[in-house]
Amino acid sequence: MTSLLAIKNVTKNYWDTKEETKRPHLFSDITAALQKSERVTLLGTSGQGKSTLLRILALLESADSGEIHFNGTSYTKMDARTWRMKICYVAQQSVMLPGTIEDNLKMISKLHSSIFEEDFARKLMNQVGLEHLDWAKQATDLSGGEKQRVALVRSLLLRPAILLLDEITASLDQKSKEHVEQLLMHMSKEDGVSFIWVTHDIEQARKVSERVWLMDDGKIVRDLETEEFFNEQSVRTSKVTV
Repeated sequence: MTSLLAIKNVTKNYWDTKEETKRPHLFSDITAALQKSERVTLLGTSGQGKSTLLRILALLESADSGEIHFNGTSYTKMDARTWRMKICYVAQQSVMLPGTIEDNLKMISKLHSSIFEEDFARKLMNQVGLEHLDWAKQATDLSGGEKQRVALVRSLLLRPAILLLDEITASLDQKSKEHVEQLLMHMSKEDGVSFIWVTHDIEQARKVSERVWLMDDGKIVRDLETEEFFNEQSVRTSKVTV
């Protein structure tokens, strides 16, 4: 069976390879596969390159070697804009474009020449707990947590097949975090959306994922079902936390 996303021998070098104290690669020979509607959390200490890996998968950075395929098609054979519509990266530090909340939500459809689905946008804003916001408000005036959720909704409006989520609930209070978790799990189960979610919140990883990838020393050293991962004594170390 063809994987939705296949990653084979992906390697990223350090910018400065002259530092003898460091290994020559940020990470190397990353090989993994993601299936339709699969929920993966990507764990590991800071500095492993988790965010960089997500950005490479979204074609926002380049790997130094390796292959990436979406539904059996290499990224080299697909238009980058089309790829990013299918595989969306949502950053921890959300960038709001100049203008209002509505301008930000509509920007995705403008960039990709698609129809803006206002009803869908309002539904998503409600589901992430932002139903109270006036869409005429300047997006730059939002709080950090509000920006994170607007950025997530902005990406979801593309109806992507895969979400690459980089600490997207880091600025949220518990209630808002639960709204986001519930929405994404629902979209996975009902709409077949897959995600790879970088998080340092171990309880969140237990809750939202069905599979865990653990990065350490520039490799994926564990690729296990979530229950098996957390039951395995050998991974109950500081490598899983920050």
